[in-house]
Amino acid sequence: MLAEIEARIEAEAERVGRDPVGVRLIAVSKVQPNDRVAAVLEQGHRLFGENRVQEAAGKWPEFRSRFEDIEVDLIGPLQTNKARQAMELFDAIHTIDRSKLAKTIARLAQEIGACPDLYIQVNTGREDQKAGIAPEDVDGFVAECVAMDLPVRGLMCIPPAEEEPSLHFALLAKMAGRNELTGLSMGMSGDFECAIAQGATHVRVGSAIFGDRVPAAT
Repeated sequence: MLAEIEARIEAEAERVGRDPVGVRLIAVSKVQPNDRVAAVLEQGHRLFGENRVQEAAGKWPEFRSRFEDIEVDLIGPLQTNKARQAMELFDAIHTIDRSKLAKTIARLAQEIGACPDLYIQVNTGREDQKAGIAPEDVDGFVAECVAMDLPVRGLMCIPPAEEEPSLHFALLAKMAGRNELTGLSMGMSGDFECAIAQGATHVRVGSAIFGDRVPAAT
């Protein structure tokens, strides 16, 4: 399944005149058994995405001891009180969505002497149940983060399920462009080809690679 997704990414990138190297596949390994994750690692894939700090902490140190060059990104919401642990675990955080979190990360970055790459989550659909900066507040929030010397690499969004995703991807690309940000974390299993056509640099694909998720034990 990994090879099929990689082939589809390459084909879509070439169709729209992009270099496939410019599209990175985040294999979303949240709530997946370790044997499935190991199988994807053994195929040579090295970039993964997790939703929860606690789950990542219990999974990736052991994998990093067995495989070289692993990158793990946080693609789920981050509580401020888990920011330090997240900064130590992840290579990038795609869900910066409020000033309090940004300020906490800036302070910790000074203490630690390092900071993961950061992506600002934008609530392009203005959905009450979703996190993210409102579209009209993006420019100001980017400026606030840059003023704190945070390594903001780009923007991230999750379009509303019932709306045409390309409109949201195009909006995110426009906001990134005017803020001179090159990273676009957008597109999932059902719409990643559409996202690539709109300029995605990172697509997040889970079940199409690993199979259906296995619910965590309660």
